[in-house]
Amino acid sequence: MKKILIFFLVLVGFAFIISLVLALLHKNLPIGDKVALVRIEGAILDSKQVIEELKEYEKELSVKAIVLRVDSPGGAVAPAQEIYKEVRKVASKKTVVVSMGSIAASGGYYISSPATRIVANPGTLTGSIGVIMEIPNVEGLMNKIGVKTEVIKSGRHKDIASVFRGISKEQREILQNVLDNVHEQFINAVAEGRKLLRDDVRRIADGRIFTGEQALKVGLVDELGNLEDAVKTAARLAGIKGEPSVVTKKEKITLISLLRGAVPRELTEAVPSVKLKYLFIP
Repeated sequence: MKKILIFFLVLVGFAFIISLVLALLHKNLPIGDKVALVRIEGAILDSKQVIEELKEYEKELSVKAIVLRVDSPGGAVAPAQEIYKEVRKVASKKTVVVSMGSIAASGGYYISSPATRIVANPGTLTGSIGVIMEIPNVEGLMNKIGVKTEVIKSGRHKDIASVFRGISKEQREILQNVLDNVHEQFINAVAEGRKLLRDDVRRIADGRIFTGEQALKVGLVDELGNLEDAVKTAARLAGIKGEPSVVTKKEKITLISLLRGAVPRELTEAVPSVKLKYLFIP
């Protein structure tokens, strides 16, 4: 009985080791060259999921190239900058090709700019290199219903951009300086990512949008094509022979993902707030 038990334990241990080795081989050895597809759709409100995917594909040896499918009007500044930084980092090690969908404007273009190559549809809306800050003003409504706020503050500008009153000339200048600085960050990021002169970027960085065809002429994208073309370009640049295997992840249904795509922007921003945005608003 004791011998049978020992034999059984040895067998289980051997099976465990074999399964562990197979799992490691599958994860770390290049069993067939692959192109990973990462989708960035809707408003950019969070960077965590995209960065996690990029990091995982960067480490996976069988993934030779990454295609970013960008279909976004942009969003909050900080998440866009975080994704930009990660795309730039990954692109220094692996081929990263952006495939632009219906729209890849403002923050959607920001995160695309450091890629190895950008592929846009002829009718893609892109560009919109600029910053916007929307400040609701409910002072008139508050006066009409007889409600007022009492503010106690530690500094003259501590309640700058309050939704309960207008903006003074001095405060407007302060906020404009903030926007100008963030706008300059956008210009520098595009110039660095696209390897363009800052002055050339600055000339078209007035918030205007471009079609894919127009963007190609001014150097904001590299070629025209659809998602399939982008995958083929990524495979070619990565040296993949034949038809590449495309891998992707199913998006988890989270509150962020619902806010990012499924809920209208008007509802997600129903609560008054002041945010800097790389956002194209039609």
